[in-house]
Amino acid sequence: MIHGSLFSGIGGFDLAAQWMGWENAFHVERDPFCRQVLNHHFPKSQSFDDVKTFDATPFRGRVSIISGGFPCQPFSAAGKRAGTSDNRYLWPEMFRIIREACPTYVVAENVRGLLSWNDGLVLDTVCADLEGEGYEVCPVVLPAASVNAPHRRDRIWIVAANAYGAGERQDNGQGESRQHDQASEGSYWQDFPTVARVCGGDDGLPARLDGITFPKWRRESIKAYGNAIVPQVAFQIFQAIQASHE
Repeated sequence: MIHGSLFSGIGGFDLAAQWMGWENAFHVERDPFCRQVLNHHFPKSQSFDDVKTFDATPFRGRVSIISGGFPCQPFSAAGKRAGTSDNRYLWPEMFRIIREACPTYVVAENVRGLLSWNDGLVLDTVCADLEGEGYEVCPVVLPAASVNAPHRRDRIWIVAANAYGAGERQDNGQGESRQHDQASEGSYWQDFPTVARVCGGDDGLPARLDGITFPKWRRESIKAYGNAIVPQVAFQIFQAIQASHE
């Protein structure tokens, strides 16, 4: 499969796609530190810096799956929960990109607070938008603990499939899943504590992913870990998508 990521951060979705043996076609991320990480580890992926100006039409018919953890701050209990009035509410941009690229699959991620914001209206909007484009949508809450991480970290994962999508696959459905050691459910977490910290180990991100870090960027590294998805969860979703497509 051919994958593209939005709000890419330091590449949690991209890493999971790499574990699957998929091609990472593009990533879109505005943070300079995160772009350095992405460009270092995914040099063959086209790099873009702003979802608001990103034109996905050149990728129409070329990408099979688009992923993205659209910004959670508008709905997070740790923030002001300004919701759709927050200028960081960027689902409309993600949806525009989906319409332009017309991938066969979409995987979106957000905080659990999306379920309760305005009695679930925002989640209903996300699902209705995708269904209006012909996608079958399955939102599900999956915690980091579901892949044996040492903390719960509930997240809403919105998985959508469109049998009539324009995305094409290079492998004709026979893609090889390359399960990296870091993605294996039982062994990865055994050396980490049971109390969550903001660090790559607890969050499933290998230290090498931001290995270009130097001291004055340490704060940026910690922030990137805090915003990142748990790639092992994305990997499980990607495996299910691959199996259903074959």
